[in-house]
Amino acid sequence: MARIVVLGAGLGGMAAAYELRETLGREHPVTVVGLGDRFSFTPSNPWLAVGWRKPGDFTLDAAEHLGRKDIAFDGSGAQRIDAEARQVHTGSGKVLDYDYLLVCTGPRLAFEEVPGTGPDTGLTQSVCTTPHAQRAWEAYEKFLQDPGPIVVGAVQGASCFGPAYEFALILDADLRRRKLRDKVPMTYVTSEPYIGHMGLGGVGDSKGLMEYELRQRHIKWITNAKVQEVRPGEVVAVEHDAKGQPLDEHVVPFKYAMLLPAFKGVEAVAAVEGLCNPRGFVIVDKHQRSPKYPQVFAAGVCVAIPPVEATPVPTGAPKTGFMIESMVTTIVRNIQAELQGKPADFEGTWNAVCLADMGDTGVAFVALPQIPPRNVTWAREGKWVHLAKVGFEKYFLYKMRHGTSEPIYEKYIMGLLGIERIKGAKK
Repeated sequence: MARIVVLGAGLGGMAAAYELRETLGREHPVTVVGLGDRFSFTPSNPWLAVGWRKPGDFTLDAAEHLGRKDIAFDGSGAQRIDAEARQVHTGSGKVLDYDYLLVCTGPRLAFEEVPGTGPDTGLTQSVCTTPHAQRAWEAYEKFLQDPGPIVVGAVQGASCFGPAYEFALILDADLRRRKLRDKVPMTYVTSEPYIGHMGLGGVGDSKGLMEYELRQRHIKWITNAKVQEVRPGEVVAVEHDAKGQPLDEHVVPFKYAMLLPAFKGVEAVAAVEGLCNPRGFVIVDKHQRSPKYPQVFAAGVCVAIPPVEATPVPTGAPKTGFMIESMVTTIVRNIQAELQGKPADFEGTWNAVCLADMGDTGVAFVALPQIPPRNVTWAREGKWVHLAKVGFEKYFLYKMRHGTSEPIYEKYIMGLLGIERIKGAKK
């Protein structure tokens, strides 16, 4: 019997718990430690921020649904990890012993690194969490009564650029529907060296595609930008040249702003000596295992991945949904192999599949694998992407409600596209 603790009840943590139960059976106790009592489908947050969704549309009671699969849940969060003693101390005072620990916590949002950013300042909004997106919607409702300039983007060190593009284009679509677009100048501010870089060095002709989409929607942009600070009604962004030297300072006015922050590791994880890099992200080998603590695995945004390439203004590499699922499956298969006395040498494919909605159309990005050089890379635009994004939301929530990790039809469809979760064991 192996006692398994999963930190995080988000996309990675819930999927990991279900897949562990499905793969290992009920003889191994599994406990999920989350922060709060609800699972949220994070990719739906931009829709919530413009009123196209309500929180109840894409959240569910984590304890209730995990319990149906005999998975314990603690919603008080992790207070401390004692990796030497193999224990997790929760916010409720419980001490959970583990034989295996899966870290799937997601990030800590480092708003403090850029003065004036973050919902708590009352100046900029965020779509990183569902509570943040709800506050963004409340601010947007007020904005609609007296519209003006909008600034959307991602600051230096950010790694998750997709939601920023998505939110800018969704705002454009919503304002057009309300016949207010002509009253709202929009500017996209990003640390990327060019539009469509995505923290991935581009995907296919993502540069040309995304520049076209912004241009035809009359959205101006500033790239290679460090946001120096946000003041009431103004974003101060310093544009840099190709060598990373300051080139020009832009003071961009706004009545509504959404800026994605850089990420760091959550405090309880970052505090474990030798587990993380200086930013607090978990260092793992190609099997998703900590080199220092062999009983600890990690998946998702909390994993340390170096930037795809050096950029004039710092950018990080994103961890997309399918990449996270690839990591989760790799971990589960390695734990299963180890329990069976077999080599735990499975590796994830780290393929990137991203669907970015634009309200009435959308853009799909596929990079196989996510880190260059790649076997497959393309970007496509069309109404089918919007429909696919809506369908994926409903599909993933179905998986979370029914406790399944990879229904046979998902495996079949992804297989047809040449997209696999794991490379398999070495021979």
